[in-house]
Amino acid sequence: MPLNHTQLWTALDALARREGLSASALAKRAGLDPTAFNLSKRTGPGPSGRPRWPSTESLMAVLQATGVSLGEFAALAKDAGPTPTAPLLGMAQAGLDGFFDDAGLPAGDWDATDLPAPRETLFSLRIVGDSMTPLYREGDKVIVDRAETRVRKGDRVVVRTRDGEVMAKELGGQAGRSVTLLSINPAYPPRIVPKARIDWMARILWVSQ
Repeated sequence: MPLNHTQLWTALDALARREGLSASALAKRAGLDPTAFNLSKRTGPGPSGRPRWPSTESLMAVLQATGVSLGEFAALAKDAGPTPTAPLLGMAQAGLDGFFDDAGLPAGDWDATDLPAPRETLFSLRIVGDSMTPLYREGDKVIVDRAETRVRKGDRVVVRTRDGEVMAKELGGQAGRSVTLLSINPAYPPRIVPKARIDWMARILWVSQ
């Protein structure tokens, strides 16, 4: 079964860790540019950059430098374990009998929703300020995946500008050369940020309150 974009990069990161190297050091050992496997090279430029794949030549150079076969490389992605899940049910169904046991825990036939699996592109940030209250309060922790760069209007995102400002906002829209960022707190007006000023923008996956 072929590896998808996330699995392939997961396997490369796992191989680097197994060799006691960073992704940059692994690229250097393979005779590649040290930045070849950086996070910035895994998606295209701009807020909605497309996933980028390592070239076949760079992948083969890594396998040759580490003495790893294609089969072993594919197994590294699988060794991370299956994607964690949580039971999923529609709100209307949740009001019906048979979906919770006496302790209030899921019972019966539920679907599943994927939880974010640990990977190099996943990290957590602590909310500061009150621009997103009551949705996010100061001290809440949001989980962001830098690989989740395909965002659309209404998504809650973390944005980092090229001058180092980092903010959690709601994407109000993208038009031409600018992005509109909204706050939940009505005391804060919308911000229109030139796309050229944005270093990266990634979708918020989860919040811990």
